[in-house]
Amino acid sequence: MKLPKEITNGFLIFIGIGIYFLLMNLLGLADLFYLRTLNVFFIFYGVNRTMQMNLHEGETNFVSNAVSAMATSVVGVSMSVFGLLVYSYARGGDAYVRTLSETFMFGGNPSVPTYCICLLFEGVASSVIVTLMMMLYWNNKYAAD
Repeated sequence: MKLPKEITNGFLIFIGIGIYFLLMNLLGLADLFYLRTLNVFFIFYGVNRTMQMNLHEGETNFVSNAVSAMATSVVGVSMSVFGLLVYSYARGGDAYVRTLSETFMFGGNPSVPTYCICLLFEGVASSVIVTLMMMLYWNNKYAAD
């Protein structure tokens, strides 16, 4: 059974983000918040790959390509947030999240679920932005029907 390209490319986004953050943690760079923002390039990669596959299959309908691109990025972001949830509890739960929140955008002492829900909303917002940017890029390359 072949998985849909949206799930496959979403999984590639998840793997890329996971390896990137584990590598940052291993190298001691996890406290540099500006390096955390570079994960958007993995979302660009996955969405671009989905768009290329759609166009290779002859799919030029703007709406179906937009839904496919959005599904890819949301799958990747959702899997990444779930991975962070599991990793956070494995590393100490709320105590681990407090170390993350000191250098990120949260104030106070967020719990693991609060942190993950906020990151999910942020990730979905970035998914919408990436999808719109990629749709504009690909719409200029190939005219829709």
